[in-house]
Amino acid sequence: MRPYTFILVAVAFSLACTSSPSPEEQVKEWTCELAEGDPAPEFLKSLGCQGDFTVLASEPLDTSIPGARSVKVVMDRFDGDSLYFQNSQKYAIHYQFVSSHLSGQGLPIVGSLADFNQTEYYAPDRRFLLGAVTYYEGPGVWALELAPYDTASAELMTQLYESVRDASYFGSALVFHPTSQAVEAEAKNLASSIRVMTTGELYAATDYQPLNLATSVGRLRFIQAEELEATYLSYRDIVVLDRLPNDISTVVGIITEEFQTPLSHVNVLSQNRKTPNMGLREAMTNAQLRALEGKWVRLTVGAFDWSVEEVTVAEADAYWEEHKPVPVVLPSADLTVKEFRDLEDVVTEGTGSLREALKAAIPAFGGKAAHYSVLATTEGLPVRKAFAIPAWYYVQFMEENGFYARLDELLADPEFQAKPEVRDARLKEFRAAMKAAPVNAEFQRMLQEKLAADYPGLTMRFRTSTNSEDLEGFPCAGCYESHTGDPSDWEDVLEAIRKTWASIWLFRTFEEREFHSIDHKSIVMALLVHHNFPDEEANGVALTANPFDPSGLQPGFYVNVQVGGDAEVVHPPPGITSDQFIYEFNQPGLPLTYLSHSNLVVTGQTVLTSAQVYELGKALELIHQRFSPAYGPRAGNTGWYAMDVEFKFDGEPGETPALTVKQARPHPGRGQ
Repeated sequence: MRPYTFILVAVAFSLACTSSPSPEEQVKEWTCELAEGDPAPEFLKSLGCQGDFTVLASEPLDTSIPGARSVKVVMDRFDGDSLYFQNSQKYAIHYQFVSSHLSGQGLPIVGSLADFNQTEYYAPDRRFLLGAVTYYEGPGVWALELAPYDTASAELMTQLYESVRDASYFGSALVFHPTSQAVEAEAKNLASSIRVMTTGELYAATDYQPLNLATSVGRLRFIQAEELEATYLSYRDIVVLDRLPNDISTVVGIITEEFQTPLSHVNVLSQNRKTPNMGLREAMTNAQLRALEGKWVRLTVGAFDWSVEEVTVAEADAYWEEHKPVPVVLPSADLTVKEFRDLEDVVTEGTGSLREALKAAIPAFGGKAAHYSVLATTEGLPVRKAFAIPAWYYVQFMEENGFYARLDELLADPEFQAKPEVRDARLKEFRAAMKAAPVNAEFQRMLQEKLAADYPGLTMRFRTSTNSEDLEGFPCAGCYESHTGDPSDWEDVLEAIRKTWASIWLFRTFEEREFHSIDHKSIVMALLVHHNFPDEEANGVALTANPFDPSGLQPGFYVNVQVGGDAEVVHPPPGITSDQFIYEFNQPGLPLTYLSHSNLVVTGQTVLTSAQVYELGKALELIHQRFSPAYGPRAGNTGWYAMDVEFKFDGEPGETPALTVKQARPHPGRGQ
């Protein structure tokens, strides 16, 4: 299998340090093994030109570094160290090629895939040395790579490297690219003549980061991220930004000069909207983009490259009419449920499917509380004790204070509909009125009794749980705002609840619903309530599958984690980086590949210990399997499946911080 490659910003690198060719290489003349137009062979014994490589190369199993192509290589140590560059389009993994061509007929029989993997990646006396030669077009690098879980010694690495180098026209430029911590540690034992190039160095030499693969048509605008608060965008705009913003209203395309994390709210929203999102170094001064500023353009973000071209106004209007989002109809609110429920009792699976049980709970308790309920009933999964306040009390609050009638007036106002600045101002007034309105006395009494009985002396987090978030196909990540209240100051609790309810009417969330043609009056908000995390040691987000591996052939967990404090993982301040890694939890040796490191911890250290990473891996595996009957293979989903998970590591002074899972929702995918 070909090892992982990923996209993120890292340390600087100069290609000038690649080694010079040896005297033998300088005089050797390379010629193509294949003539132009020849059919692709099963394998080649050497690569004499770019054409030979191209015929055999496949797109990598992951597509995060654009322009990357790979040819898998096999050395048969039993047969005189014979080297094979396999047809990697026909044979996606090494085993397929080896079992077809190097088994029997005078050679030892190759056994099962399981036996092959166990022996050829882990045994010191293995028959085969397995790797891949990858060309990274952006930085112009030829790299030999092993699988992240391969335990080859430096001696075996050197044997394969030298063989590939001597059999390739690009041999003098070949570097060794470690693909995991374990491989990198062993690569330190390589001779100085073998140039080792880290994943971080590859990132630094890459200019383009595809995040959500899509095409869209809109008006191209250049904006500094700090100007967004005072700038109104149309949902037919494509924006070029100097850095990733903490928040942005609905647009049909995003280009950031600063590279992003795939789990940022901006990217998850782009995935939900099915609109292009990419990183491009020096985007603000890119001549091709600047020439089209203010014009209608078609932007395409592909796995390996991007394109932009001018279109006419008529073409833009026609494209919008054909491709504007299909209206989203939210689950109808269930206002028959009025009792507070402990989270274990929100989703009742019974004899039906998990998918149907979730659908039954969301109308009364919203997506976040429903998914949290499943977490709370998953044995072995650490979650905080919690309860849910049903959506009925939001509706009661809106009706008793006349807010639905006031909303009707706003929606009927032509100026409100036509001018974003008017919408923003009126919605601020609407939220201010909600924050000052009285809360039903009986509701207050019930809540006081619940908190006194089950959560005495604890500050509480009131988290949004609407029928328009954390849904399959419409996660609306980061749309709403949760707040904390201290029951010792009851007005503080009421303020937290009102502010949370009022976040339904934030300008950005209103625009998001407008983009999807959602009936604004159909949204209701339940509340997920638990003790807050006042001073956690680490917070993070993760996917229960590898977003850079849509094929599913190289599974892993993708994790972003940061030390506790004010630096959020998905909304980091400018210049702040987090630990980001791929964790191959189901592979022997549990390979771990760090893509970037937090700059808020001491250099050389990581946010989580090895034991904490393992604890997290166990939880992610439980979550992935638990929700499979609702969204994954066990629900008939044959496509890419992952749960988007938020977690904390928290502990009392003197204690080792322990894992707590905050939420899980279905992830919308990476685009087509």
